[in-house]
Order: sequence, then C-alpha cells, then structure tokens
Amino acid sequence: MATLRQLRTRVASIKNIQSVTNAMQLVAAARMRRAQEAIAAARPYAQQLDRVLQRLSGNTGELSHPLMTERAVNRTAFVVLTSDRGLCGSFNTNACRHALNALSSNDAVIAVGRKGRSFFRNRNRTILADYEEVFRALSFASATEIAEDAVARFLSGEIDRVMLAYNAFVSVAQQQPVSEQLLPIVPREGEASGVYLFEPSPDVLLDALVPRHVNFQVWRALLESNAGEQAARMRAMDNATKNAGDVIKELTREMNKERQSSITLELMDIIGGAEAVA
Repeated sequence: MATLRQLRTRVASIKNIQSVTNAMQLVAAARMRRAQEAIAAARPYAQQLDRVLQRLSGNTGELSHPLMTERAVNRTAFVVLTSDRGLCGSFNTNACRHALNALSSNDAVIAVGRKGRSFFRNRNRTILADYEEVFRALSFASATEIAEDAVARFLSGEIDRVMLAYNAFVSVAQQQPVSEQLLPIVPREGEASGVYLFEPSPDVLLDALVPRHVNFQVWRALLESNAGEQAARMRAMDNATKNAGDVIKELTREMNKERQSSITLELMDIIGGAEAVA
C-alpha cells in the first residue's frame, strides 16, 4: 500500500496534468471557433463553384479541359489530411483507415500531416509527397501548393485520379471521414443539365475556373480537417481533465483512509502507553 507521502505526491502530479489538459482544452476550443467561422465563410463559395463546374462539364460540347478529361484509372493518389500532432483521440486514425480501405496495391498517397505520413509509411504504402506544419499557419497558399502538385502529377500521367480523404466537420461531437474525387472533374448524375451561353468564350472560362475550383476544394478540405482536429482535441482534453478529477478523488479517499489509519495507530500507542504506566 502507498504511504501518505506517496499519495500526496501522486495527487500533486495529477493536479498538474489536469491543469495542462484543461489549458489545452481551452486553447482547442478557441481555435475551433475560429476554424468554424472560416468554414462558414468558405463552404458556400466552394459548393457553388463545384456545382457550376459539375453542370458545365457536361455542357461544353466538343470543348474539353485537361483536368476534366476522364481516362482509364490505373493509379489513384489519395491526398490524406491529418494533423501533425496527437492528443486528439481517434481523429487521425479514422481518416487514415478510411483512405486505407479504398487504396489498391498500385495506389499512392500524398500525405498532409505527420500522422498520416507515419501511418502509411509504417504500412509500406507509396508516399508521393508529404507536407508538414500546414496547419500551424493555415493559408490558401498551402492549399494551392498541394493542389498544384496533384494537378502536375495528374497532367503528367503519373496518376489517373486524385481523391481527397479527410475528416469533414459535422459538429463538435462528430467528424465524418469522407473521400471526394478531386481530379478529374466529372459531372455527377443529374447535375449536367441545361443549356448555357458562355461569356467570355468557353475555353477562357474553363481555363480560369477549373484551376480555381481545384485549389478551393483543397482549401475547403483543409479548413474542414482543421476544425475537426480542434474539436477532437477539445473533447479528448475534456475527457482527460474529467478522468484526472476522478483519479484525484479516488486518491484523496485513499489518502484520508491512510491518515485515519495513522491517527488510529497513534491513539492506540498513546492508550497502550498510558495503561502500561498505570
């Protein structure tokens, strides 16, 4: 059984840990609120741009764009978004396993975040490129760099399809692993309808919109993943803080029992000594 001094030391240590986890929870909560605001600002534009290109892709007649051209898929690259740091529960594992289940033996990974890179490297998966510290100072320039890398590999024929795999932010309590096709841009059933007049010319319009669409879809996914990471870390640190409180209560009960036991023994010694003198 632990001594009273050992119990006091353990309680003090756990209280220090509890202070750290509580501070991390507050920091994650503040970052999550900012991330939610960024998503709210970006989602409408990204969704509308995607909707416009989905419809236009089936209504350009003989016109085509290299990023909207389908071909036989021999190799797919999954752009997997994870965090660079842990302490966020199963957030990273969920995204990685979701992508892993969709990967074939010939497919490859573009890892955004250290956790994803480590996950796929440990499973001997081909990693075409990896990006670190993207979420430390998240910017549209980072999204553009990742998107341009994927586009270059697609246009060169190194890969025939690009998928985005990440945790979509549903709510504070839920982050949903999803996979979305980034390249080529193809119309979904029911989207390619209607007749359009182009101004300026269709080729100029597509040359302007298609790269912007790809960049912004990566940017939206980064924002979703960032918000999900902060929400997951906030929940994980909240649970850790509560668990630390439970452990402190249990140790405090043990400490009180040990104190009562020592008091009882002292009283018995005093009474025994008094009886011996008498």
